[in-house]
Amino acid sequence: MSEAIRIGIVGYGNLGRGVEQALAQNPDMRLEGIFTRRAPASIAPLQAGTKVHRMEALDGLRDAIDVLVLCGGSRDDLPVQAPALASRFCVVDSFDTHARIPEHFAAVDAAARGGGTTAVIAVGWDPGLFSLGRLYGEAFLPAGATHTFWGPGLSQGHSDAIRRVPGVKMGVQYTLPAEAAMERVRAGERPSFVTREMHTRACYVVLEEGADPSEVERAIQTMPHYFADYDTTVAFIDEEEFRRSHGKMPHGGFVIRTGETGQQSKQLFELRLALDSNPEFTASVLVAYARACHRLRQRGEVGAKTVFDIAPGLLSPREPAELRREML
Repeated sequence: MSEAIRIGIVGYGNLGRGVEQALAQNPDMRLEGIFTRRAPASIAPLQAGTKVHRMEALDGLRDAIDVLVLCGGSRDDLPVQAPALASRFCVVDSFDTHARIPEHFAAVDAAARGGGTTAVIAVGWDPGLFSLGRLYGEAFLPAGATHTFWGPGLSQGHSDAIRRVPGVKMGVQYTLPAEAAMERVRAGERPSFVTREMHTRACYVVLEEGADPSEVERAIQTMPHYFADYDTTVAFIDEEEFRRSHGKMPHGGFVIRTGETGQQSKQLFELRLALDSNPEFTASVLVAYARACHRLRQRGEVGAKTVFDIAPGLLSPREPAELRREML
């Protein structure tokens, strides 16, 4: 049996804890350590004996880590961390600001090529698995239309963006799909929706003491790439209600492709995810792509990759012959 893939976790919030849990279910991988900007003593890993280091310790452990899984936020953390770390390590991230993926890819690709490493960006369920669903649907049904609906559920990236707003102590955001819009798509209408017709966004916020609720509401509702293009409500609640009602992180959604083939036969391709825990599922996807990242590096491939560039078999711990025999 080959040696275990050595993983480092950068950032230890909900996603970082999910990666730690996912690694425990993958015996071909081993957690080498958690790296944080916080005081290491303040971190309590789920597994006893897991080493916790300051971020500054990374360079001293370059030979001990095969892949870093970056678990920071897409708004402020990953645009800085991913290129900086990709110049020295193989990395996987969950960057999820769709409009900025091309520039993020370019920055990480340049860093990885300069450092001779492999990096996989924008990994998760969307972008990630839903991106593949959109690609497959369009490839299989070229005469058709694709629609993506998110939710109902809590968005990690959007909730993180809320918490970065000055005056916000605690905050979450739920994405709600429009049922009427989904039924029109499934019926094969191929409507051309504006953004606001497909989803709404509901935010629940606990304010810092002295914060102006009108200023916080304005900052959230006008935030580009996150809320500005949606009908967004902001509800201010107390900390007790927040902890009681908003402690879980469900999510999911649908990719729906409708089209015709041959003699105008109607076809529908639909991918659905229903997730009890958004960060735990995203973490599990990150871990699978960390395996693929390591394998690509072993083959000598360098630079940035996305899910479009990686063969599905590289995600599995099984050998190719076993996959052909048992799953094909």
